[in-house]
Amino acid sequence: MNKILVTGAASSGKSEWAETLAKNSGKSVLYIATAQDYPEDSQWQAKIERHRQRRPKEWQYMHVPRELVAALSLARIDRCLSIDSLGTWVANCLELDGEKWEETIINLLTKLRESRGDLIFVAEETGWGIVPAYDSGRLFRDRLGNLTRRLGEIVDRVDLVVAGHVINLSSLGRKLDFDR
Repeated sequence: MNKILVTGAASSGKSEWAETLAKNSGKSVLYIATAQDYPEDSQWQAKIERHRQRRPKEWQYMHVPRELVAALSLARIDRCLSIDSLGTWVANCLELDGEKWEETIINLLTKLRESRGDLIFVAEETGWGIVPAYDSGRLFRDRLGNLTRRLGEIVDRVDLVVAGHVINLSSLGRKLDFDR
């Protein structure tokens, strides 16, 4: 069982890399999409359509904008779950207060540890540039950054995709040792 976090900047190739990993798993694939449809946003809809077109027809598909913890229960030893993406999931859950958000993350990490199937998470990198001007932007940045850090502590591998190149951070770097 492999648990992998694929992270990177927008349009860096992280989704394509995660799809390649899922294809190469040798298992049936359940693709879990967290993105909301926004019919009035043609650019967003075109991006979603590109993702749809790339996916092999034999893959199962599930739209899970919010209930990601429950969806992880579908992991099995003969299945690979590809979750794309954590950034859109975090955005979909921004209205949760701090206590409820922390409870949700603890439940997600518990499910991840208990999972018997392959899991591939895609996550956007944020916070490498300007500080967001709005509270909601800073909340999003901090929640996603904290989530990917905590996932990175327990997954088997973390890959960073930059400019179409994959770097296996788990083999090149080391985990931080700190008390939470």
